[in-house]
Amino acid sequence: MRSFFIGLFLCVSTVWGFTQSTAFGFKGGLTAGRQRWDNTFERDMLLRYHGIAFIESVGEDSRFSLFAQGGYHIKGSAIRTPRGTITGSGGSIFSIPAQQISFEYRNISLTVGAKQRLDLDLGEKKVYYLLGIRGDYTLSTQLGPRFPDQYDIYTVYYPIPEFVRKFNYGLTVGGGIELPFSELVGALLEFTVNPDFSFQYNQPPLENIINPNPFAPRGNITLPQRKSTNLTFEVSLGFRFLRKVIYVD
Repeated sequence: MRSFFIGLFLCVSTVWGFTQSTAFGFKGGLTAGRQRWDNTFERDMLLRYHGIAFIESVGEDSRFSLFAQGGYHIKGSAIRTPRGTITGSGGSIFSIPAQQISFEYRNISLTVGAKQRLDLDLGEKKVYYLLGIRGDYTLSTQLGPRFPDQYDIYTVYYPIPEFVRKFNYGLTVGGGIELPFSELVGALLEFTVNPDFSFQYNQPPLENIINPNPFAPRGNITLPQRKSTNLTFEVSLGFRFLRKVIYVD
């Protein structure tokens, strides 16, 4: 945790030192998370949110800038199951309600990168694209339903907290548009794709696990190796403020 804030301070100092004029602000919005899993069934998309504070350089060439940003992001995936019924070994019929089971990884992220504005004839509006290197630290998780059900047959597929990796890394790629209100204040609308290159979850094969499915024959099972990486799509709306330095002779 300490290393995250040290890294954020160094990145901000680098951007601040690039030029005395800077832009800063905050943005936030919707996060759509997916996870690629090995050796298990497909997860559904998880819809959550994010919030980011950022700073970027402003040079004589306003088309190019360096940026640093830190934010809070909820990543992960979900399982959505329809309503159904299961017949037990004694012929009893159990009703299984429809539900969504969320696997959440509540991360703080540090991203440093570059931003390039396109030379388009849009007046004061500026369209841009960006590329950044990102590091994540997991603050907390939710790896299953908030209120477990004794008849939940999917328990065996839930991630195990001990195999969650706290530190991860990846890229942030995207673009957006800047909408100035005045010389010093404006808004922005941005879309990014954020793939991880490291495993958020990395579990080796586990043998002799008690089968938690109450409708299956009693006995132990083997869980195969399971790995997952995060992929998120984020739409952000925010405000951008310009700190402009003017030299007077």
